[in-house]
Amino acid sequence: MLRRGLALGGGLILLILIVLGVKGCLDARANRALSDYARNVTQIAEETEQTSKAFFSKLSDPGTLSVTEFVAEVNADRSAMDNYASRVDGLSAPGDMGNAQNALELTYELRSSAMTEIASKISTALGDAGSARATAAIARQMQKLLAADVLYANVVRPEINGVLASNGIEGSDVPKSAFLPEGTKWLEESSVSSALGAISSSTGAATPGVHGLGLGGVSVSGTELVEGGAATVAAGETPEVEVEVENQGESTENGVTVTVTVDGTELQGTIESIAAGETSSVSIPLTPAPSGEATLEVDVETVPGEQVSENNEASYTVSFE
Repeated sequence: MLRRGLALGGGLILLILIVLGVKGCLDARANRALSDYARNVTQIAEETEQTSKAFFSKLSDPGTLSVTEFVAEVNADRSAMDNYASRVDGLSAPGDMGNAQNALELTYELRSSAMTEIASKISTALGDAGSARATAAIARQMQKLLAADVLYANVVRPEINGVLASNGIEGSDVPKSAFLPEGTKWLEESSVSSALGAISSSTGAATPGVHGLGLGGVSVSGTELVEGGAATVAAGETPEVEVEVENQGESTENGVTVTVTVDGTELQGTIESIAAGETSSVSIPLTPAPSGEATLEVDVETVPGEQVSENNEASYTVSFE
């Protein structure tokens, strides 16, 4: 009986040690996953800060950048932000990081969409025709960047660091991340307008030579549209407007914005670059899908140095049946 008791006691102790060992391994693995997640967020936040410094530094002082170079660098900043947003979407949120991950994804969705809009408007804002409207649009995106900063500061960072603390993990806290510089300067349209005006003044309104765009063919779901005529398009799935734009100038134009207005609702698309003498196109989904007869107004925003803009817009009547 004594031997049986000792054997049973030894087996019980061994079982407890095995359970504790397994639990320790699982806890260590979970903590490593949490630490890895925080480290990935930290890396993205630090890279975002560098992009912010680069963007607002050249906005405040473009130095010797030409307008074309300035626009290209803003597009590079926009591309970097798109990359950060994709990396955030690809993160795997371990343990209790689900709420933090959802807020982090929204933070970078706001930052990415704001930079996309800024990049699409910057070329027009640096020119003459349409510059006031483009500048106002850029100023509105600063508000979106601020909203993203507030979301990160009040939800993302406290949530992540709180989960780390509750699991006894030290030294892995994520840093602050504010894309918009401190102060309210960039939230004011006058400040944005002043900065863009200084860029145009110091770098020249446009590169030398002739600048101009022309609206080419326009179709909806494969049906060619004719200005002044009426076209019929089958209703059903989301229709897409295909807009062709011709560069009639002598220089490559970057960040060309195309706006389609459907009965008062504005939808936009951007052509990254059009070489001189070339034609490029952009597809813009009509969401929500129209029904019945609708008026489509298509407008290609002017580029710096463009003198004639009458051929940049057209209006069409389309019946969705």
